Amino acid sequence: MEDYLVRGVGEDGKFRVFAATTTHLVEEARKRHDTWPVASAALGRSLTAGLLLGANLKGEDLITLRIFGDGPLGAIIVTANAAGEVRGYVQEPHTDLEHAAGGKLPVGAAVGKGVLYLTKDLGLKEPFTGSAELVSGEIGEDIAQYLLVSEQTPSAVALGVLVAPDGGVRASGGLIVQLLPGAEEEVLARLEKSISQLTPVSTLVARGLTPEEIVAEAVGGLKVRYLERVPLSFKCRCSHERVGDILVAMGQQEIKKILQEQGQAEVRCHFCGRTHIFAAPELEAILKTASQRS
Repeated sequence: MEDYLVRGVGEDGKFRVFAATTTHLVEEARKRHDTWPVASAALGRSLTAGLLLGANLKGEDLITLRIFGDGPLGAIIVTANAAGEVRGYVQEPHTDLEHAAGGKLPVGAAVGKGVLYLTKDLGLKEPFTGSAELVSGEIGEDIAQYLLVSEQTPSAVALGVLVAPDGGVRASGGLIVQLLPGAEEEVLARLEKSISQLTPVSTLVARGLTPEEIVAEAVGGLKVRYLERVPLSFKCRCSHERVGDILVAMGQQEIKKILQEQGQAEVRCHFCGRTHIFAAPELEAILKTASQRS
């Protein structure tokens, strides 16, 4: 099944819903960053959350999710755009903790306590940043807390990543259901009951359910009108040219030092794990550019 996201609104505009399958892009992130199972689950949930939270982005809008916990995983950083492209990394990809009963990955313990920040760059003068304390480190509950505290939007959030015994990502996906102003108590009660009984999203994806079918499971028979279907992918905006510009900005002295001590520059992108190599002739050209700009 391809990775894609759907955005819809409930009957009579009482709630809205976002759902996505993200198995392939989370597996790509795992390979790029060589994440171990706990880190794969935490990063996968965060990548999915970034895409769901950014489902209303337009044009060149960007959303950045930053999770700073005191657990062994360290920071988790994710950015997503309006085209359904996401990138991200976890600070300590080789984190391993003893699994809980039933083989459940201890994501909450690996993330720990801390703060979640969400920055929206909507092309205005200044980006907007909201924050909320982590309530469990499980990512889904923390996103729901953020939406309630920072955006005053009651939401149910379900995120899941199923990691196979060989370490590969077998299934990944997520769901956000949000009540809209004017929703009757009957709609609220029906949604609460249905979502509380929902099978884990990763299990539903592993069974082959589409985002639309996951939504149907979550809303208990309530009708949903879909507004958009967006293909999703792990994609980084780094390029050799952009990294070269960063080297130019470092200044002549730093470039000369790299040339003298290393003979070339190797710059690794945190977001995608790609290494950009600048051999001596290219570094000399960059040094010339830097000198012209100084």
